[in-house]
Amino acid sequence: MGDVYVVGIDMTKFQKAGTGPAVDVLGAKAALGALDDCGLKIQDMQALYCGNLYQASGMVGQRILQQIGQTGIPVVNVANACATGATAFREGWAAVKAGLYDTVLAVGVEKMSAGLLGGGGSGGISKEGLFGSSTMPAVFAEAGMEHSRKYGTTFEQFAKVSVKNHHHSTLNPKAMYQIETPLDMVMGAEMIAYPNTKLMCSVNVDGSAAAVLMSEKKVKELGLGKRAVKVRASVMTSDPWQERDLVMPDVNTCTRLAAKQAYEMAGIGADDIDLIELHDCFATAEILHYENLGICKDGEAGKMIDTGAVALGGKVPVNVSGGLLSKGHPLGATGIANIFEVVTHLRGEAGKRQVEGARFGLTHVIGLGSACGIHILEKVA
Repeated sequence: MGDVYVVGIDMTKFQKAGTGPAVDVLGAKAALGALDDCGLKIQDMQALYCGNLYQASGMVGQRILQQIGQTGIPVVNVANACATGATAFREGWAAVKAGLYDTVLAVGVEKMSAGLLGGGGSGGISKEGLFGSSTMPAVFAEAGMEHSRKYGTTFEQFAKVSVKNHHHSTLNPKAMYQIETPLDMVMGAEMIAYPNTKLMCSVNVDGSAAAVLMSEKKVKELGLGKRAVKVRASVMTSDPWQERDLVMPDVNTCTRLAAKQAYEMAGIGADDIDLIELHDCFATAEILHYENLGICKDGEAGKMIDTGAVALGGKVPVNVSGGLLSKGHPLGATGIANIFEVVTHLRGEAGKRQVEGARFGLTHVIGLGSACGIHILEKVA
């Protein structure tokens, strides 16, 4: 089995929830952008993998093809909570890796509603039936407070994550918000679930991202190696809940399991990673995932944010795109949007936010319920 490469990739500018075009039109825009990025057409694709959550009953992948060309290829629609886009990408990767196809298209797209992620109402995702009345703000508030109890992590350290990511977003023209949020503004914002204020919660947006995946043989045949990025690892895990009595869902275990497998598959360690796009659905989540992904030891995450190690120019920049806190979080698109960001840096095409000399990048998403997707990408040209 040969290696698999990303040869084309694109994402739409994320925009206010409910204001974008229809879901199929939105997905088609990113798909056409990814095809243009590598100079291919829909007729060159052998399969389509589409990730979408809220409109999943509507065969979104087939509807995207109605917009860009119905060629009779197989279409697989997937829904996997916040890991939906990463799942679509991984399904495409697995098919190429297995030798079923040489070239496939993966699309993630979402039309969101206003409101808090998991907060109920017009835009929330109810977790009743899985965790009683728990919601995402409560889950990640509890996780943050547990980290504070164990390691002394402060409200200010959690808030600094939002300051960092909003600053990064000012360098990203595709981010929903491109604004600075000083520390006092973040800490003084409306409290949603302590220690997460409103400015420490991800923003619901409409958006889409797409990637063209290709076998090594086909990359060489078409001469696309110059901008191709190798997928060194693609891992998906779920949480072994049976090992614990859960009052609230654990937000750490399946990430740690996925990270271990991803580093083993890639043949590298956490110290080799040059940049990370991780699932900062809440500011507390980002702090936890520094440790879950192994970029620091347990209890050292607060120090990472205090010293600037995870900011642009630091040891391992995290969420240079602005992250979910500022770029936005269209659930079905987020996994591929994270890959778009890392690929852009590995190609040296990130402009003012470029992580210089980046060779390895990691993307991470987690959908509670639960699914964690991690991809490690490598610059090869």
